[in-house]
Amino acid sequence: MKFNYLDIFITIASDKVQLLVEFYSQIFQKQPTINRPGVYAEFQLEQLRLSIFKPKPERQSEFDNDNSSMSLCLEVEDLEQAIAHISDLGYPPPGKVIEASHGREIYAYDPIGNRLILHQSKMI
Repeated sequence: MKFNYLDIFITIASDKVQLLVEFYSQIFQKQPTINRPGVYAEFQLEQLRLSIFKPKPERQSEFDNDNSSMSLCLEVEDLEQAIAHISDLGYPPPGKVIEASHGREIYAYDPIGNRLILHQSKMI
């Protein structure tokens, strides 16, 4: 099965979004291209997109464990097809699809437990 990902970017979950935005603004010497203060920011770099977000309170426990708060976000055109693809590889997502303001997503994990976010953006 051939499957094409549209984009790959790194996300960092934290309740200290503004602190991280200020830090990365200084590191990258640029302001975020998207900024929803205290909730979400995104830096578009030449070869990488870095997103920082505040998890919703009901999802916070997923980011409070011993695992890293960093996730590899794979933006896809068709979320159901992406779920089928990763499931075919032997790593089906353990949860359900999440409807978010920015689109639909589901969490999955690689063979050593790194969090992947399969994400389908809302069409504007």
